[in-house]
Amino acid sequence: MTVKTFRIITLGCKVNQFESASLKASLLDSDWSEASKNKKADVIVVNTCIVTKTASSQSRQAIHKAIRENPSCVMAAVGCYAQVYPEELARIPGVNLIAGNTVKDRLPGILTQGIDPDRQCIISEEFGEERAFEQLSLKGFPDRTRAFLKIQDGCESFCSYCIVPFARGPLRSLKPSQALSMLKALSSAGYKEAVLTGIHLGKYGVDLKDGITLEGLLHMIKREGFPLRIRLSSLEPNEIGEGIIEMMAEENWLCRHFHIPLQSGDNGILNGMNRHYTAQTFSRLVERIRRRIPLAAIGVDVMAGFPGEDLQAFQGTFSLIQDLPISYLHVFPFSPRRGTKAAGFSGHVDRESIKERAAQLRSLGQRKKKNFHRSCLGKEFLALAEGWDSEEKKLMKGMTDNYLPAVFPSSQDLKNQLVPVVLESLEKGRVVGKPVSLSHSLLGTCLCLMFLMRSFISFCLF
Repeated sequence: MTVKTFRIITLGCKVNQFESASLKASLLDSDWSEASKNKKADVIVVNTCIVTKTASSQSRQAIHKAIRENPSCVMAAVGCYAQVYPEELARIPGVNLIAGNTVKDRLPGILTQGIDPDRQCIISEEFGEERAFEQLSLKGFPDRTRAFLKIQDGCESFCSYCIVPFARGPLRSLKPSQALSMLKALSSAGYKEAVLTGIHLGKYGVDLKDGITLEGLLHMIKREGFPLRIRLSSLEPNEIGEGIIEMMAEENWLCRHFHIPLQSGDNGILNGMNRHYTAQTFSRLVERIRRRIPLAAIGVDVMAGFPGEDLQAFQGTFSLIQDLPISYLHVFPFSPRRGTKAAGFSGHVDRESIKERAAQLRSLGQRKKKNFHRSCLGKEFLALAEGWDSEEKKLMKGMTDNYLPAVFPSSQDLKNQLVPVVLESLEKGRVVGKPVSLSHSLLGTCLCLMFLMRSFISFCLF
């Protein structure tokens, strides 16, 4: 029997990355083989994104390129684009399968059963109101030191600019017992860090009807004592309570890193966006985090050029961010998405103004990032080594718990190890550090003691 080969191309968020990794694991378990780089594949899957017009364009470009380089392949376009705008993908010559997010759990079986290369198959289903969380299988993330674990899916906020609720459906959550089981498996596989991710992570548990929340799940993770650190993906500003802030301040296994969407610093624009907080409450939240966790990374999403954003509203956003202790920015030019309310709003900002405002915000973000990196110099952090930055120069690269990309010298490959590093300088936008011997590192010593205690407790319970 001929072994089928596949390649998966992923665009977009960490949830997509998790789902692609799950699909890969399922295909490998079904005796498929992943096509090596620059080799032809029998089936190519493009896991698409449509959060912005740019993301849609990149998804189409990836599909066109894959077909051009593998003209005889079966092309499957899946994910958010396929869920919301399947008719657009159907117009691309050479696309054989178009399947939305409602069938991602069935996708391995659909591909294994076979797709007729001479016809186009579109699987378009609506999300049901009582749809359950689709638990996908996962064994790991080859070539990655950090694992992603999707514990939540769906969004019901319907921000006026956002197409995601139509692409992802209603709120649904992975059961706590299953989340803990998957974290245990990732830990046993050797991962030192797992990122808890979701489409609307702060709403974790609302559909489970047992009172569980994201904070409650974190307490369960704490009791398990897994020897890996946990990072949280994006959280809405009105869903970050004192309990999570306090836990992040006290627990060394919970990464000191918040990513919080602001979108606008003007209350009128926030109201038009259907965002349920004010610039003032956002400001107080950021200040509270910085006071309680001085070295926490605080990343912020901001949008330029939402309809009705005049110069005064933009300047208000710019000034708010300039005055806050923010660590980095993700800047998004407003992109009208067909099917959203904002696409029909009046007062659209011209493209050149949007481009100029986005450029100003990105420049401010670079200054914020540099200032945050500078504030961390002279301090010790645990960096998760990701591999060689330059094997010739014996430089490793890694990520600290507070999201600092660090480069440090090493005589050996320390990939996937937590390395105590003192950060010493900034060079070409990177933080350069020096490894600290565990015997001389208070942080490293505490980490070793923590792992020893966990092992001892697990042994006694066993």
